[in-house]
Amino acid sequence: MSNQGERLPTETTHRIRDACLCLHTQRAARALARHFDQVLRPVDLTNGQFSLLNALNRRTPPSIAPVANLLAMDRTTLTAALKPLVRRGLVIVEADPDDRRSRLLRLTNEGHRRLAQAAPLWDHAHAAIEARLGQQAEPLRKALGDLA
Repeated sequence: MSNQGERLPTETTHRIRDACLCLHTQRAARALARHFDQVLRPVDLTNGQFSLLNALNRRTPPSIAPVANLLAMDRTTLTAALKPLVRRGLVIVEADPDDRRSRLLRLTNEGHRRLAQAAPLWDHAHAAIEARLGQQAEPLRKALGDLA
């Protein structure tokens, strides 16, 4: 039996490749992630770790659920992402005194220090990207927020 009739035409493949918002978003996200990984290398953080430390920089330590929601991660993925930060002494996971089943996430002094070192690097790199995008930056941010 021949599969000839079941093949997707190349023209369709090209149309999907050129139009696919998911593909273009993934490509841009990977490029940005690589860029920020390089920018944050001097402070020994990845862009994901920086975002996670930044999400924990609150007056009151958050529990896992709101952080996972902010970062668009499931709880299991967030827990896995926290492990190296805990091992490195940047984050403490502790029982919530009001609900022993819940865990609170707290930056250590070293976590605060590392985040403070990383923020100016992020600021500089982010400003350069915003300048490159010009007036497209804010509509892009809004559109991405609408999709999230």
